[in-house]
Amino acid sequence: MATTTAQLTLSSADLTGDVLNLSVTATLTNAGTTTGISQTTGVARKFYSSAQTATLLFAAASYSDNTAHKVYVRNLSTTPSEFINLELGSGNLPLGRLYAGDWAFFPWDGTNDIDIDTSASNMTIEYALLFED
Repeated sequence: MATTTAQLTLSSADLTGDVLNLSVTATLTNAGTTTGISQTTGVARKFYSSAQTATLLFAAASYSDNTAHKVYVRNLSTTPSEFINLELGSGNLPLGRLYAGDWAFFPWDGTNDIDIDTSASNMTIEYALLFED
């Protein structure tokens, strides 16, 4: 059984009136079980020489529905105004926007495609999918 652990740490000395120091950890498991997620696309990068609109990143048809998939996406741009929009499904429902250096890690049920838009040309994204068969 594979064991994959995700950890998020948030800290700030001046965001609130008190020091912020939050750390959470989760073991990534298949839906409704204690069995570890055992499949991955691996971490990859894609370079887009032109701005993209509704460009497919993960096709729902390639993965099981309603299972425990985890998606990682990072905008590798160093230009503060450049962003990536993450979108779900054929209607391209907005999920979120990643500015330069931002990243996201979120659960995905595999029922809708995940698409991206880029705000500029010559942008690179980094991405991975951890999933169950």
